Amino acid sequence: MSAESVLIPDDRAFSNFKEECGSEEGWSLTYNKTGMTVWTQTIGGDEEKSLHKIKCRMACKDVPAETMYDVLHDIEYRRKWDANVIETFDIGKLTVNADVGYYSWKCPKPLRNRDVITLRSWLPMGSDYIIMNYSVKHAKYPPKKDMVRAVSIQTGYLIQSHGPNHCTLTYLAHVDPKGSLPKWVVNKSSHFLAPKAMKKISKACLKYGEWKQRHNPGFKPWLYPEQTTLPTIPVSELSIQHADSLENIDESTLSEMQTREERDSD
Repeated sequence: MSAESVLIPDDRAFSNFKEECGSEEGWSLTYNKTGMTVWTQTIGGDEEKSLHKIKCRMACKDVPAETMYDVLHDIEYRRKWDANVIETFDIGKLTVNADVGYYSWKCPKPLRNRDVITLRSWLPMGSDYIIMNYSVKHAKYPPKKDMVRAVSIQTGYLIQSHGPNHCTLTYLAHVDPKGSLPKWVVNKSSHFLAPKAMKKISKACLKYGEWKQRHNPGFKPWLYPEQTTLPTIPVSELSIQHADSLENIDESTLSEMQTREERDSD
């Protein structure tokens, strides 16, 4: 597909994302405990395939929507609270509310770690906020030998305000992790990893104000685009990242290695 196929999301794309976050039609409820709800959707009707959609919604008391929005944007703070992150950095900006970035993360053992390059865009909608992304290719950042390059078909967050100190966070992910994954990975993602990750975000929000006061408190380029120091990237340097053009790793026969952290939480 040509570089012209890379599109920066418009208002309709944001509205469609918000609508899908709120819809339950076609989704299977897999987890519902203490203010956390998770749904999954199999693409193509084959339960054994690794291509799934997941949607996770969490009620966040004592967290203003504005704080949640800042925490999800603040790449320096993510390096502090996100234990799964290996490396994350911004590559360049496209518009005042769109950029390109790199993110790599630890996968459950014994799977190989994954990374992704995404076009990310964001938009405040009244008292709500949306951040969403999809995978792109950039010639300067090819797949690495020690990583599996995953593909975000569409991933994002919807933050809905419910007053000055209460919000709801919905995470929606349509990702191809690349490779044939064992079924325990899919089950683990919906029953353990996704809720755990959401709770970590909520906890990070509670500590953000204090942390930000000590780390460049006025610097929020996602709110004040004139602050950005990123170079501008022409869209012509990007192309769509197709899953079928990447190496396919067969990890379907790997058995689960339970980590100490999970045993302690059982």
